[in-house]
Amino acid sequence: MSAKAKNAKGNLRDLFLDMIATERNASKNTLDAYRRDLDDYAEFLGGRKSDFTKADTQTIRNYLSALAKRELAAASVARKLSAIRQLHRFLYTEGLRADDPSSVLEGPRRGRALPKIMTVAEVTKLLATAHDAAQESDDTKESIARRLRALRLAALLELLYASGLRVSELIALPASAARSKSDAIIVRGKGNKERLVPIGNAAKRAMKAYLEARGEKEKAAEQRWLFPSFGVSGHVTRQHVARELKALASQAGISPGKISPHVLRHAFASHLLANGADLRVVQALLGHADISTTQIYTHVLDERLKNMVRDLHPLAEK
Repeated sequence: MSAKAKNAKGNLRDLFLDMIATERNASKNTLDAYRRDLDDYAEFLGGRKSDFTKADTQTIRNYLSALAKRELAAASVARKLSAIRQLHRFLYTEGLRADDPSSVLEGPRRGRALPKIMTVAEVTKLLATAHDAAQESDDTKESIARRLRALRLAALLELLYASGLRVSELIALPASAARSKSDAIIVRGKGNKERLVPIGNAAKRAMKAYLEARGEKEKAAEQRWLFPSFGVSGHVTRQHVARELKALASQAGISPGKISPHVLRHAFASHLLANGADLRVVQALLGHADISTTQIYTHVLDERLKNMVRDLHPLAEK
C-alpha cells in the first residue's frame, strides 16, 4: 500500500475521487455524482456501525434493497452500484481491503426505454412556425437580425428532420454542405466515420434562403461553418440549438419538454419506419454501427405489421 493511501485512510472517498480525477480525467459533474452516491452509501453504512473497509456483500445487498424501497429508478440504482463497485475495487487494489465484496453483485435489470418521438402533425406545426417567423419584412437593423436568426433556425430544423443527424454532426456541418447541388451531404460522425446522408428539397431551400440572407452581412463563401457563431468552436453549440428549439415549441403551442434535437432524430427514424422504410436503411442513415441500436424503433414496426395483418390478411376479420 502506498504512503499516500496509508495517510488518507480516514477519508477513502476523497482518495478515490482524487484517483478518478487524475487517472481518468473525470469532469466536475462526474466527480459530484460519485461524491453524492458514495455519501449516500456511507450514510447507510454509518447507521449500521460499518464503513467502506468493513462492509460485506450482504450489507451492500441490504443497501440496494433500501434503495428499492425508496422507489429509485433502476438506472439510478445501477449508477449507485457502479460507484460502489469502483470504490471497492479501488480499495482492494490499494491494499486498503483484503477483498472486494461488490464483485459478485449484479445490478438491476434495466428495460430499454422507448425513444421520445413527435407526431407528424407536431413536426409540421413546428416547421410552419419556424418559417412564419422568417417572413419578417421590416428593413430595420433589428428586424434583419431577427429574420436571419429565424432563417437559421428554420434551416437547422429542416435539416434535423430531413436527415436524422446527431446535433453534434449538424452544428459542425461545413458551409460547403449548403452550396452543393447534390441531393445528399457528406457527414462526419462518431469515430470520425463519414457517411452520405440524403436531404430533401425543403431542407435545401431552407439552407439556400439562410445562406442568401447571411450573405447580405458577410461573404458566406469565406465562412468555414454552415452555422457560424462567435464562440470558441466557431459554430453554434448543442445547447444553443436546444434552447432555440424549445422556445420555438412554445411559440407553436407544443410542450417544450417534448422537444430536443435528439427527439427530432427519433422522429426522423420513427416516421421513416412507419411509412415502410427498411430497418437496415434507417441504420445506415442514422450512422449506427450496430443494428441493435436501431432496433429501439421496432415498436413502430410492430404496430405497422399489426395493421398490415389486420388490413391485408384474408381471415383477419373472421
